[in-house]
Amino acid sequence: MNSMNTPCYTVAMDLGVCQLRNLSISFLSSLLSAESSHVQLDNSSSGASVVAIDNKIEQAMDLVKSHLMYAVREEVEVLKEQIKELIERNSQLEQENTLLKTLASPEQMAQFQAQVQTGSPPPPATAHTPRPPSALAQPASHSSGPSA
Repeated sequence: MNSMNTPCYTVAMDLGVCQLRNLSISFLSSLLSAESSHVQLDNSSSGASVVAIDNKIEQAMDLVKSHLMYAVREEVEVLKEQIKELIERNSQLEQENTLLKTLASPEQMAQFQAQVQTGSPPPPATAHTPRPPSALAQPASHSSGPSA
């Protein structure tokens, strides 16, 4: 695949562009080598050969452009889907953050704000850390009786 010793990356867009580049280079090389051998054999029609080469190059570039546009459109669709998923995840995290802020005591919020301002990591959890309200505890129906 690396006919021109160019690095191909695992990112889909980079890989697609690299593949298109290698395809384009090999395609153009084959066109030009076929045309140049024709030109060397037929020097009497050099003007027509130059026009034919120009036409072949233009066709090749149009082909490269269409392949590249296709690859870009595919990548845009993938990125749109990732953006949609990230927006949903961000919304979930914001809701969770809001819930945690409402459940935290004023002392916990003050401690958290101090940690944010100083950039220090949170202290390790200890046994005397206050428990969240019973609203977050498991319902009694799940904890009644031993399970076998």
